[in-house]
Amino acid sequence: MRAIQVSEVGGPDTLKLVDLDRPEPGAGEVVVDVAAVGVNFIDTYQRGGLYPMELPLIPGPECSGTVSAVGAEVTDFAVGDRVAVAAGSGSYAEARVAPAAQCVAVPEAMSLENAAAAYLQGMTAHYLAIDTYPLRDGDRCLIHAGAGGTGRLLIQLAKHAGAEVFTTVGTPAKAEIAASAGADHVINYTEHNFADEVRRISGEDKPLDVVYDGVGASVFDDSLGLLRKRGLMATFGNASGPVPPIAPLTLSQAGSLFLTRPTLFDYVATRDELVARATDVFERIAAGTLDVSIGQTYALEDAAQAHIDLEGRKTSGKLLIIP
Repeated sequence: MRAIQVSEVGGPDTLKLVDLDRPEPGAGEVVVDVAAVGVNFIDTYQRGGLYPMELPLIPGPECSGTVSAVGAEVTDFAVGDRVAVAAGSGSYAEARVAPAAQCVAVPEAMSLENAAAAYLQGMTAHYLAIDTYPLRDGDRCLIHAGAGGTGRLLIQLAKHAGAEVFTTVGTPAKAEIAASAGADHVINYTEHNFADEVRRISGEDKPLDVVYDGVGASVFDDSLGLLRKRGLMATFGNASGPVPPIAPLTLSQAGSLFLTRPTLFDYVATRDELVARATDVFERIAAGTLDVSIGQTYALEDAAQAHIDLEGRKTSGKLLIIP
């Protein structure tokens, strides 16, 4: 089979197309013939060494496809089942092994492409809005990168909860995407200082209940300064680089703020949590209350370009690799 392999950490040029033997499932595992790979920032962290991984590495936790082989002790899936996977790494390939416990069934009414597009980012948006800071009617939130895959889904979930949504984008085209997702206030950070604009629009110095930040270093300090007393900063990504260490006393002096660096895998830590969260996301999509946007697709051999585009923040919606 063909796969993308990383033999040394570094830039997108370390993503190399190779030929490998097809994998065989072990106990509790399935082999998935990959239909679509979701491209996520975690893939770039694996490739670049921010998240240390054993090398050589086939990147990517997320994909969808069809089960082609089943290992011993697997009872939930059979050959021919359509599944979505979010597990470790190994998705940048024509086939991958995955623990059956980290696969979920894809409804027949949903395409495998939409399943790959919605799975990780949909569950990320879901845990942030439902659990990390459970949004309620009247809450004010700031969602950075509102035209991205996660940001656009998070805007929709926030509006369904009744929140007032501020969001940041980098271009007029992305502003239209964020607005169409339901954002109340869309701020182009290339034209305005986002913190100044949030204050101007709200008429308050510290108007926000929560900030959902997948951008990281470049927006962290200004975002923190917008939170009301006992507000919460959820920094869940590092698109502009990791946030430097912060002294706990800073949070006290800013109003007894809460700071969390959540990760999806702690919010789907059990099989029951995973199935429940994925099922809710898929059911919202099937019902038409959550809309998925696929921004661009790439061939397997163009994985490096997908990473360049993602890290350059030139994209909107979800990026997929189609092996």
